[in-house]
Amino acid sequence: MNLRKSRLALAVVTVVTLATTVASATSGTAAPSLLPAQWVGAWSTSPAQPGPASPAFPGLTDQSVRMIVRPSISGEALRVRVSDAFGDRHVTLGHATVALPDTTTADRADVVAGSVKPLTFNGATSVTLPKGGQLFSDPVQMNVSALSELVVTLYFPVATGVSTFHNVANAQSYVGSGDLTGDTASTGFTITRTNFYFLTDVEVSTRKSIGSVVIIGDSIADGNGSTLNANKRWPDQLADRLIGERPFGPIQLGVLNEGIAGNQITAHDGADIGAPGLGPNGLARLDRDAFGQTGVRVVVVCLGINDIGLSNESADHIIASLKQAAIQIRAQGLIAVGCTLMPDEGFSYFSTDHEATRQAVNQYLRTTGDFHKVLDFDKVVRDPAQPTRLRADLDSGDHIHPNDAGYLAMAKSIPLGLFN
Repeated sequence: MNLRKSRLALAVVTVVTLATTVASATSGTAAPSLLPAQWVGAWSTSPAQPGPASPAFPGLTDQSVRMIVRPSISGEALRVRVSDAFGDRHVTLGHATVALPDTTTADRADVVAGSVKPLTFNGATSVTLPKGGQLFSDPVQMNVSALSELVVTLYFPVATGVSTFHNVANAQSYVGSGDLTGDTASTGFTITRTNFYFLTDVEVSTRKSIGSVVIIGDSIADGNGSTLNANKRWPDQLADRLIGERPFGPIQLGVLNEGIAGNQITAHDGADIGAPGLGPNGLARLDRDAFGQTGVRVVVVCLGINDIGLSNESADHIIASLKQAAIQIRAQGLIAVGCTLMPDEGFSYFSTDHEATRQAVNQYLRTTGDFHKVLDFDKVVRDPAQPTRLRADLDSGDHIHPNDAGYLAMAKSIPLGLFN
């Protein structure tokens, strides 16, 4: 067990012991303020560069975009991070707000009157987001509830150019003309899209958490095939378990989904095949999407199937990249978790040669100790009678992406104890 993992285990034991002592002394529930307040990632998405065919390519001009996010842990304050990592110019963020969704209406973009709070940057309501850079907002004093949605609205008064975005959000965002950041009703938002724009992270100041789990993945982490707007991706359902089952008592662990549909672990970027929205390769993303997250404790790597299907990569090259990911994660003192590659017979790029490569990669993952732990998702979702296929009841219909039940089976298969 490495030093970071040892510290995590010690912190879990210490806080759970403290919680038990407090509960015993008061004959009530444990006090919620068990740790010093610290910033921890609660929600995240991985940015990429849109291609010319994407609506994000021309960008936004005198427009607002409203996005709904679901923090995985609770906190007493929040801050957001915005990024222009893939922009072609400096971007003016004219105004930004955070609010609570109005769940009494049919429109997801409505917010509760009186809940709208301004997001400022070094005290200013307007800020220049530097080309290639990122910014944190100032803290907003706001009680954030784990697994309860928040609404973030950003206004861009002048042309942004190419929008740094997340391609497959599997959730709707809303675009409208003018500054709509303070609007409670959604009537001004006339365009619906399924991308996130410029927003990459929501962090909370919390006394209940000592870190987060980051998933570096592809479309299966992104939740392709799950119900739109329903938060049924497997990382979402893992977050549900961590909150609902309370494996560490009062301690909460954030779950940060850094999946990018079509992403690869070997030296193949989306731009190499004319689809930049598929993102930089997985090794190139580690510094930004994993090690750059606030409070990260565990990094889960679920990549490799697109290397086989899109790039016809060899098992040796995929294994070498996975080894590198494990080495780099361990070098940061973090817990490294790998994932077996799931079956895909029936999908467009399946072949017997590709299947042999998948089996070789899975054999490596199951039989070596490069990762601290391996999640055998292949075993969870494959059809026992036809192990090169997904189980029919877990298949979204395209024979590679699970449905809601499949993602739930994946989340349920994860031993929560591996995170301590």
